[in-house]
Amino acid sequence: MFKSILLVASIILLTFVLSPNSVSADNGALNPGTTSAEVLCLPSSIPSSGTECEMLGPSAYLSRMSNMGVTFPLQSVSGQVPDSSLTYVDIRYGEVVRQNAPVYASLEDAVKKKNVVRKIDSPYSFISYTDEAVVDDKRYYMVDFGGWMTANDISRIGTPSLFQGRLFSSTPERSFGWISFPILTKRTPGFAVEDYTTHEVYRYEEVQIYATEVVDGIEWYMIGPDEWIPEKRDWQRIVGRVMVNPNPPEGVDNGRWIEVNLKDQTVAVYDQGELVFATLVASGIEPFWTQPGLFQIYQKHDSTPMRGAFEADRSDAYYLEDVPWTMYYDEARALHGAYWHNGFGTPRSHGCVNMSVGDSRWLYDWADVGDWVYVWDPSGETPTDPDQYGEGGA
Repeated sequence: MFKSILLVASIILLTFVLSPNSVSADNGALNPGTTSAEVLCLPSSIPSSGTECEMLGPSAYLSRMSNMGVTFPLQSVSGQVPDSSLTYVDIRYGEVVRQNAPVYASLEDAVKKKNVVRKIDSPYSFISYTDEAVVDDKRYYMVDFGGWMTANDISRIGTPSLFQGRLFSSTPERSFGWISFPILTKRTPGFAVEDYTTHEVYRYEEVQIYATEVVDGIEWYMIGPDEWIPEKRDWQRIVGRVMVNPNPPEGVDNGRWIEVNLKDQTVAVYDQGELVFATLVASGIEPFWTQPGLFQIYQKHDSTPMRGAFEADRSDAYYLEDVPWTMYYDEARALHGAYWHNGFGTPRSHGCVNMSVGDSRWLYDWADVGDWVYVWDPSGETPTDPDQYGEGGA
């Protein structure tokens, strides 16, 4: 459609420019003696410096877009999505749907509901199971070495989130990101004018950010020609932005670091001054913030259990089995896969940096013990006083 408009405009303008009479730059009257400096530029190309033509209409629009980094045809975000096989995990999971759900010593005991060896008492609990059986039309799951639970207490989880970030062979030229919450684009930044387009950007859609503008205290991003979206609306973050910065944070001495951006809920991975990977994450929610600072990975686990509670009444207690691709870097805070939710791009953890299973696997394979993790909040809203933080959690 845009190319067709340009073609029609070009024909009209060319006909006008080559006509015997053209408009005078001084008074608008027809003047057969008009010079080349008084003709309109064709919209088919952006005139170089010194070209003598008037920048009006389509040519002016193309020039304005070009100054913002928008060229036609539009190019997609550079890089590529990692191998989809990384999203596979050879573990079956289930959510415990009844508090104090019993674990029985054997399948026979589970059928007869006797010999309870333990109970899962955390209100937010997920188990992994290695076997299942159906007895008298009732299903049971083996969750421990010999321990079994009833299907009445477990809701099986299907495929964990298939969301994946993006790999890069060279550092992108501009900021980019992913949509965290669907929204219609606007022709101008700000909420004062109701000039919404019919274009809705959908969740996890990748976008490039060509320009930014602050209106009424909210940052707006231009993600296409005259298409703007806010960084957030009310409490909901709309887009997770990756602000490309290949300069290592102070203290990084090996050229390899993982940058966690708490404001935008993104991770960017750098290797020798080049961005190699980026994705959305879910960090700690208030008051269980992910602590800003510079840390080093000190421990890696293919899978590991996590449990904890912060409230005295254990109302916020959690119990997670076989958390995949875990890398501890700040006491109990870790980068790890999260199979129990698909809310990447929004804070929701107890301090850890949650990633999709596929993204956590890629990062786990890339990172070494001793690699740097730089956590920061561009908004300055996350507390930096160490006294605000305990050990953290999942």
